[in-house]
Amino acid sequence: MVTVYDVPSEKLIANVAQKLKDSGAVNPPEWAEFAKTGMHTEKAPVQADWWYTRAASVLRKVYVKGPIGTSKLASEYGGFVDRGSKPNKAAKGSRSIIRRSLIQLESAGLVAKNKNNGRIVTPKGQSLLDNAAKEISESN
Repeated sequence: MVTVYDVPSEKLIANVAQKLKDSGAVNPPEWAEFAKTGMHTEKAPVQADWWYTRAASVLRKVYVKGPIGTSKLASEYGGFVDRGSKPNKAAKGSRSIIRRSLIQLESAGLVAKNKNNGRIVTPKGQSLLDNAAKEISESN
């Protein structure tokens, strides 16, 4: 049986993002085209469908590292802040984007809250990811 761990994450995230976009389970909010993905970035993402890619990536991270909360996920999507002549410092990614993605994934039934430990993947979300991984491995 092929799982998420057996395929490249870039191909898996692209496949799951397309499935989320087609199903209509995840929709970007109206402010998504103007939002930066963290304080370490200077501009908003250039890709038109970056919200679906981020939601698929969050779903995969919850699958691999779950149970996990928004603060840990924000540090996963963080980077370094350019402070001019001073040394760079680590910065977390946008918690709002992650929170909205988790809420949408939860309303779609792909992610569920765990008692005091963040969120975990539901069997529906696990089957979505594993089926996408199987499609990718068969296409190679």
